[in-house]
Parts: sequence; C-alpha cells; structure tokens
Amino acid sequence: MPRPFGRLASDSRIVLVPRPNEFSTRLTLSRGVVAMCAAQASAQIGAFSVAAVLPALISAWALTNTEAGWISGIYYAAYTLTVPLLSSLTDRIDPKRVYLGSVALTAVAFAGFAWIASGFWSALAFRALMGAGWAGSYMPGLKALSDLAEGQQQSRAVAAHAAAVGVSGALSFGVAGAVNAWLGWQWALVPGAVGATLAFGLVLFGLPSRPVSAVPGPRRALLDFRPILRNRSALAYSIAYCVHTWEMSALRGWVVTFLTFVAAQSTGAWTPLAPATVASVMGLLGVWASVWGNELAIRFGRRRFILGTMLTSAALAAVIGFSAALPYAGAAGLVLVYAMLIWSDSSSLTAGSAGSAQPGQRGATLAVHSTLGYAGGFLGPLVLGATLDRLGGASVIGWGVAFGHVTVALLLGALAFVWLRPADLAGDRAVSAATAAAAPVHRPRAGCDPIARGL
Repeated sequence: MPRPFGRLASDSRIVLVPRPNEFSTRLTLSRGVVAMCAAQASAQIGAFSVAAVLPALISAWALTNTEAGWISGIYYAAYTLTVPLLSSLTDRIDPKRVYLGSVALTAVAFAGFAWIASGFWSALAFRALMGAGWAGSYMPGLKALSDLAEGQQQSRAVAAHAAAVGVSGALSFGVAGAVNAWLGWQWALVPGAVGATLAFGLVLFGLPSRPVSAVPGPRRALLDFRPILRNRSALAYSIAYCVHTWEMSALRGWVVTFLTFVAAQSTGAWTPLAPATVASVMGLLGVWASVWGNELAIRFGRRRFILGTMLTSAALAAVIGFSAALPYAGAAGLVLVYAMLIWSDSSSLTAGSAGSAQPGQRGATLAVHSTLGYAGGFLGPLVLGATLDRLGGASVIGWGVAFGHVTVALLLGALAFVWLRPADLAGDRAVSAATAAAAPVHRPRAGCDPIARGL
C-alpha cells in the first residue's frame, strides 16, 4: 500500500490523505448537490436576458448609456445590500428556507420587468428585485451545497455549482436573443420567471432539510463581520473576487451592445454569429475555463494561479475595447479569448474563500465574499457606461477607454491579494507538498516490512 502523508485539517488535526498523484479525479455528487445544481441552472436561465435585450431597451425607452449602466448595475447593488443578511442567516437557519423565498421573489421580479416596467425607474425597481432574489439564492445555495462536502470534494462540488450557474447563464443570452427576435423583448424575460419557479420546486422536493449544527462558544451577532474581516486568507480571496466580478460584469453587461456597435461599423463583413449568440458561447467557454481553472489551482497552487490570471487579464482588458476597430469576426474572437481568461479563476476564488472559513462562520464568510464581489459587479457596468457617455458615446476610442478602466481595478486587486497572502487549501498541491515534507517518514521495524517478507 502506498505510504500516505499528513495534512493539517482546519482544526489543526493531522489527517492522513493519499499522495497528490493518487487523488481520484472522479467526482461523485450527492442527491442534494445535484438538486441544488439543477435548481441554480433553472434560476439562472434568465440571468442575462436584460443584457441581451439592452440595445432594444435603449431604443424603446430612449435611455442614455449611463441609465443603461444603472439598469445593469442595480442588480448587483441590490444583491450587495441584501446578501449580508440573507447569507448570514444560513448559519442560524436551514439555507433551504432562505432559498425558497428568494427564488419566489425572482419569479415575481422577472414577470414584473416583462409586463409592468415601462421606463427607466420602473425597470430599475424590478431589476433591483431580481438582484435581491439572487442574493438569497446564490450564496445560500452555495452554503447548502458546501455543507455537504469538505476538502477537495468540496472544491469540486463548488466548481460543479459554478458550472451549472455558468452554463445556464451563458444560455440565457442566446435564449433571450432568440425570443426577442421572435416575439419581442417582453417575452424574452419570461424564461427567467419560469426558471425561478422550476428552481423552487427542485429545491422544495430535492434538497433535504438540514438542522443547523451548534458551534461551541458564544454566538456571533448576526451582522457582526469583524471576525470574518480578520481572516486575512478569506478576505484576500474576497477582494480578488470583487475585482474579478467587476471585470466579468462589465463584459457581460455590455458585450451584446459592444458587438452590435462593431457589426454596424463593419457593414458587409463576415458575421458568423449574432452578438447574443457570441455572448452565449462566451459564457459556455467561461464555464469550461472556470472548472478547469479550479483544477489547475489545485494542481499548481491556488495563489500562484489566481495572481497570474489577474495580471494577464489586466493586460488584455487594456486592449479589448480597441478591438472595435477590427472586423466583427476578429473582435468576437478576441472577446471569447478574454472571457475564458476572466472566468478561469472564478471557481478558484469562491472555493478559496469557502475553504478559508472558520468553523461556524462559512455562511458569514460567503456573505462578505459575495458582498464584495457584487459591489464590484455593480460598479463595472456602471463605470463603463458612464465612461462612454463622458467620451461622447460609442466610438472605438470610447470603448477602448471604457473597458480599459478595468485594468486599474485589477491591478489594485492584485496588490491587495499579494499583501494579504492568502493560504492555499487542503488538497492543493502547494499544501500537499509542504505537509508531505513536514510529515515524519514511518519506517517499519526489522522483520515487519511486508516487502522484505515477500508479502
């Protein structure tokens, strides 16, 4: 039998685990994990329908780019304001209860945006309700899922969750674009309401109810995040997630409008895919990049992988907007490459934050993680739209500078990440190698070596 090596568990116990090259890459998912992943996929089928029909909304309601940025960004602002409470509640009550109420709100919000909203302010209100609904669905759902696994299996379950959310979110661009072309933008919002209703049923019947485990010691106040902010490792991953979501949301919120501009600039050029379809392909490639990025983080070290991704992405962000001067196919191809780079550290960051949480504080840790992340998600689309307006509207220079602001955010995030020095997770190669080197080698007594005895 191959010799095991030791690693430090979260409570400082030594746990024997196989060598890194003996880990199985096979992922087995429990019924609860499968139910949650399916529910999140259903809830996300309308996720980017507003972004997909944004050019139609700008035309129908005579919106400025700043107002369009507000409609995109208010989703993340509402999420940021509500997620600390809703996610922290999951340390005290069953996450299932929080989830069910939130997807019900999401269904109402999508229906209202489709059939009641008639301009900027009403659209802003229903879009905010969408963000609040996702605040009670995403991280509480992830909390319920992460409570079902630990260590490397937890990291991969988080990646499966991210894949489910990402695939559905990617498809939402194409679904909304197709329905918009066929029936109009109002009907393009209907799949979001139907999907949230389906998610309600999947979790109601597929996710087992779980009592909240009691944690020794005094109970932390519900909204007291000071212990979480003192956790330098979790905070580092959360700050990096903030600029990651800033960049991702800026691209997702404006990619259809950007590519529509490029197509109009290059009349008669080869356009193999419509802008909304490119956005769907972008999301699907991003899911693949996110899952494999997490595997690379496990194998080569989480900190090293994330920092390298941030710096490379910052370089590409500085030039992506100027690709508006290229033919449509060239700009679309560069967008797809850029998207894969952005998505590649998505699962790694969330798994890093969840895995760095102290016992009994995972829900609150994910609340801080998500709050910082979606604060960036609010600012990204808004700053990009405001920059376009400040530079006189859509132009090659305008798009270049508007996307280029992301480079500054990423570089600041990378500096904070290096300064806080986050820990790699148990099961990551860096941790496995360090604990293997530190573990004493067990040498059998003479006459007890099974190999020497020919066994």
